[in-house]
Amino acid sequence: MASSPRQDRETSQPLHSFKQQNSPAGHQKNRSWLQKMRSPKGTAPVGSSRFFFSLCLGILSTALSAIPAFSAERIAFFYPPFGEFYISIKDLEIFAKEGKITPEFAFYANRVKPEQLAVLRELLQRRLDVGPITISQFTYTPIGKQILRRLGQVLKADFNQNGFYALRSAFVQAAADPEGLTLVNILHQFPLRTIRLDLQLSLRAIREVSYLFGRRDLIVNSIQQQAADEVATTTLTSLAQPDLRVSGQFRWRKETITFNNPNRELPVPADIYLPQGLQTAPVIVISHGVASDRNTFAYLAEHLASWGFAVALVEHPDTSAEKFQRFLTGFDTPPQPTTFINRPLDVKYLLDELQQKSESDPAWKGRLNVQQVGVIGQSLGGYTVLALGGAALNFEKLRQVCNQSELNNTSFNLSLLLQCRSTDLPPQNYNLQDERVKAVLAVNPLSSTIFGQEGLSKIQVPVMLVAGVEDLFTPPVPEQIFPFTWLTTRQKYLVMAQNATHFSYLGGKKGVLPVPPELIGSDPALARPQLRALSTAFFKTHLSNQPEYRPYLSQPYVKAISQNPFNLTLIKSLTATQLEQAIAGFR
Repeated sequence: MASSPRQDRETSQPLHSFKQQNSPAGHQKNRSWLQKMRSPKGTAPVGSSRFFFSLCLGILSTALSAIPAFSAERIAFFYPPFGEFYISIKDLEIFAKEGKITPEFAFYANRVKPEQLAVLRELLQRRLDVGPITISQFTYTPIGKQILRRLGQVLKADFNQNGFYALRSAFVQAAADPEGLTLVNILHQFPLRTIRLDLQLSLRAIREVSYLFGRRDLIVNSIQQQAADEVATTTLTSLAQPDLRVSGQFRWRKETITFNNPNRELPVPADIYLPQGLQTAPVIVISHGVASDRNTFAYLAEHLASWGFAVALVEHPDTSAEKFQRFLTGFDTPPQPTTFINRPLDVKYLLDELQQKSESDPAWKGRLNVQQVGVIGQSLGGYTVLALGGAALNFEKLRQVCNQSELNNTSFNLSLLLQCRSTDLPPQNYNLQDERVKAVLAVNPLSSTIFGQEGLSKIQVPVMLVAGVEDLFTPPVPEQIFPFTWLTTRQKYLVMAQNATHFSYLGGKKGVLPVPPELIGSDPALARPQLRALSTAFFKTHLSNQPEYRPYLSQPYVKAISQNPFNLTLIKSLTATQLEQAIAGFR
């Protein structure tokens, strides 16, 4: 293999990256470690010169890495006891572009079903519209490196050599090539004539995928049957009115504020939706996910405000859409592990700001009940609100799982890549809970390892977990369904949305990440009314203390508001034993 000029420096920052500079301050318990996590000043140019310097080096490093010594011609794999076999990449390209099967490729094509060939052709020619600088930036992040290492275990540079560096080069070259980022072009740009396919690891990965999806389907079917039994024994007599999917009676006004989190260099923005005609309103704070912003859940904030809640949409600077746009174009650094601490602190400081306004600002005085707070979060925002509700970081679990994950490169729980980033935090009790939070609604949260059973069991306020059955980024079984069994709070709800993905409840404009339509799934506009209804019922019951809304938190109701393809299932109790029984005997 032609050695990479970066091979001996693989863990270092790319030329066009700069160290993050954090301001050390904030809650006393968090001050010392933030001081240690700071990068030394003077490590990078500042202002516009920094951006120009970053862009120039980014373009230069991309151009240099896009000149391979070779272009791959074939894929080789060893199939004992029959020996080594080869597939020509040119044959794959002819099949992808023209649908023709060459005599050489026919040897393999005749051994699979026609529908499998159709899927293969579609995968080979599917193009992802991502530029070379974006790819280069991503492949130098800790998560990008880990993904490439795992892929490099399957597509090797030699029998025992991980294809990490060759794949990094191939991805950047393919993105810069007029043919674009397709699987065929990535194979073509592999900087060796032969790509070694680890067939045994590939087959093992296929078996694990089959197992994971088969186990998921058995568990989901079992929960759906449990919910169906509840429908058979209850009625919907009291739920004719009102329709919680539509707006309530209150008009609202929107106001944008900024507040200070001393751990941030700049003020943090938030949009506040205030219902009109109410003397005092309970407060709900919504936390967005990675590469989103405060507009993502504006539709939900408007709805809840119309039902009498004061709703705050906070924008977390280190994981916002604007931050990721800068990073992916070479103008910023990736998010740091400190985001796991700063996100809950953003909400704490926002609540402090709202409490001060409610006590002293004439325009706000008495308008907000900041001692009665509900929180909603999606994805990493789901982690954020669970932490605010009392879940504790579990460093012992993180070390155990993440060290094993490094060894087990066929793990398909993508959220572990993000959760394991928190192992770089100094282990200590960060105490991220806020006693003002009285109810938690988490959509597609990541929780299995960063909290584990011990951490989640500490939550004592009402919790609703919402899971998308087709979520590939925070898969429902390990991240929501099993964690639901670990909750010890008496008031808990698990909602599963059939056919829902990680993106089904998002609103706002198209995100900055290049997500293929297949991963977004069916039109999210069909799913949003369901989240409007669920959140209204949950917070009316557990935040406003209006028991007349409790019947809405039931399987009969969610069945009544279900709309294809997003059919809902809601349960209030589940045990790990029931889950184990559902998958007993499945291999």
